[in-house]
Amino acid sequence: MAHSLNKVMIIGNCGKDPEVRSLGNSGEKVANLRVATTERWNDKASNTQKEQTEWHNVAVFGRLSEIVEKYVKRGSKVYVEGKLITKKWTDNNNNERYTTEIQVNNFNGAVIFLDSKQQQQGQSVDGGNQRQQPQSHVNNTGFQTEFDNPF
Repeated sequence: MAHSLNKVMIIGNCGKDPEVRSLGNSGEKVANLRVATTERWNDKASNTQKEQTEWHNVAVFGRLSEIVEKYVKRGSKVYVEGKLITKKWTDNNNNERYTTEIQVNNFNGAVIFLDSKQQQQGQSVDGGNQRQQPQSHVNNTGFQTEFDNPF
């Protein structure tokens, strides 16, 4: 039995095109994304619709980064599955800073492109292997309520 689990799943829109770079001597590529998730609700007290957007840093490694570089653009709707990591670094003023990001690699992560086929030719990637894009239904709250069983 697992003693802990570190798994993150988000559905959101990319804020800008991926930034892709090579890591050190290994030459492995990493694609960095900024993905926005927006929660909307009706405030009963003021009878108005409210919303809150969270921005997530996503780092995609290996073959997945190459596919993300090719197909993901600013505004693309994506499903991201990975693990949460926190990095410690020192800024120019010698202050310690922390950055939290979702890390996706070939073994324990997935990036699924959710745009329509006209926008994105149904491309999806899971651990470096392509699979069919799941069909989803969105109810009036904006949340997906049904998925085809991929198994």
